[in-house]
Amino acid sequence: MIVAIDGPSGTGKSSTSKAVAAKLGLNYLDTGAQYRAITWWMISNGVDVTDAEAVANAASKPVIVSGTDPARPTITVDGADASGPIRTEEVTSKVSAVSAVPEVRSLITELQRSIARSAETGIVVEGRDIGTTVLPDADLKIFLTASPEARAARRSGELKGVDVHATKEALIKRDAADSSRKTSPLAKAGDAVEVDTTELTLDQVIECVVTLVEEKRAAVK
Repeated sequence: MIVAIDGPSGTGKSSTSKAVAAKLGLNYLDTGAQYRAITWWMISNGVDVTDAEAVANAASKPVIVSGTDPARPTITVDGADASGPIRTEEVTSKVSAVSAVPEVRSLITELQRSIARSAETGIVVEGRDIGTTVLPDADLKIFLTASPEARAARRSGELKGVDVHATKEALIKRDAADSSRKTSPLAKAGDAVEVDTTELTLDQVIECVVTLVEEKRAAVK
């Protein structure tokens, strides 16, 4: 069972995906963390992330490994734990530029597909182009949405002390960058189920997605 969960930042993708995977005994993959990881590596190694050619030339150098246990997802870069460093504001502000480079997307997409193929019990994969590009044959595709205001409030709550208005502007800017890039833009797959999380609690979103997965499982049997 492969479940693709896509959507922009602040819709509850990560929390929902991890919880659903844990409840249903599936593996879990945060594809955004992989793009953050390669961005962090570029920054740490002095690569100019605004230079697409330089990013493309360096893309194959870091070794990124993702642990898929939903209770304790891990990510390492060249053997070093990157789970903390990839969440900095600097990485957040530069990840769209790095992830827009076709060579980066090609490499990371193949990594994601290999992880999904090797998940014997099934997997929940979350990101921005999973249902459209990475795993177009996923058994179930879900697209989470929410109003910019709700997303900004959630993200500000995660990042204590951050200005909600500034967060909202940053989210809108990133949406525009991710939706307009030429290679694998953020988009809802034609056969995806859209879930608007604006008025829902996290538990309600999780319950909704679990139900969708169980219904799909029953239909496939």
